[in-house]
Amino acid sequence: MMRQHTRLVGWLMALLAMAGFTALGLWQLQRMHAKQALLDAQAPALAQAGPLAQALAAPGTLHGVADHGRFLPGVVLLDNQVRHGRAGVKIYRPFRSDDGSVLLVDLGWRALPADRSLPDVPPPPSPVAVRGLLAPPPAAGLALGPAFSATGQADRWLASRLPADGLARALGLAVLPDRVLRLDPALPFGDERDLDLLPNTLPPQRHLGYAVQWFGLALTVLIVALVLEWRRRSRITR
Repeated sequence: MMRQHTRLVGWLMALLAMAGFTALGLWQLQRMHAKQALLDAQAPALAQAGPLAQALAAPGTLHGVADHGRFLPGVVLLDNQVRHGRAGVKIYRPFRSDDGSVLLVDLGWRALPADRSLPDVPPPPSPVAVRGLLAPPPAAGLALGPAFSATGQADRWLASRLPADGLARALGLAVLPDRVLRLDPALPFGDERDLDLLPNTLPPQRHLGYAVQWFGLALTVLIVALVLEWRRRSRITR
């Protein structure tokens, strides 16, 4: 009776382990497909740039934008942004197009000095023509601590993530979309930037590799469980 109980517990643990490893593998596959779909949509979106209001109203995650308007007061510095192996901040400013659409514009990345003193950010030209890619904001990671805080300078905030509702209130805006405009690097203002959609994150191929590893662990547990069961039955039949 005790051996039968131990056998059932062993199989239960094996099944739970296989289910857990399989779930992790499926999650990695979902991440792979989501990131690949994002990359596949980038070129068509940029080729069909249109007004900001049209892009915000259209379905889908990515849209090209070509519009005209002016930058509004306020600067948001997104902390812990790594580029070329150096830590820095991404600089965002609110922008209102001529038709009244408002969102945050990614003006680029700037390195921080060793003492982490925040940079002075002169206002960009305004009114001005803008173009770029309407896209999700950078991934927030673990949401620890406040999303953003005042820096001691008027109309400037240091952020760890970009919550649209909270930043809209801080900037005195009625609403902000949960997407940002990533400016075309060729525009002659702002800081260092590009249109890389997956900075500091795993590419789709890495997610596929991790998925294979998780599925391999699930298969290994199954093989070990079957071998142990075969040995048990062999001892019984002797």
